[in-house]
Amino acid sequence: MPYHSTPLDLAFHALSDPTRRAVVSRLVEGELPVTALAEPFEMALPSFAQHLKVLEDCGLIASEKRGRSRWCRLERARFEEAANWMEAERRRWTERLGRLEAYLDKTGESDDGKAI
Repeated sequence: MPYHSTPLDLAFHALSDPTRRAVVSRLVEGELPVTALAEPFEMALPSFAQHLKVLEDCGLIASEKRGRSRWCRLERARFEEAANWMEAERRRWTERLGRLEAYLDKTGESDDGKAI
């Protein structure tokens, strides 16, 4: 994916797909084998495996072979990185909106202190 240069870019790209978000939601409950993860989706296993590859390549999930099954689990670090970025952006916009509100309050009054 040449358009996405950082791990955070890749994570947001991966989460832009509803199938991959659903996989993440299912893994919140704990580890699952790929066959169990794929059950609710109406697609061939190779197509589903491509979604898992995108999630694994960006670090949102990890998988390991156990016997004859491949098991998947969430990787907390990448989610924390995305959450930290979103929180920083939320704080920045809250501060900007606060400054805008203060400015509008100030400009909404006439020179003698009365509202216009």
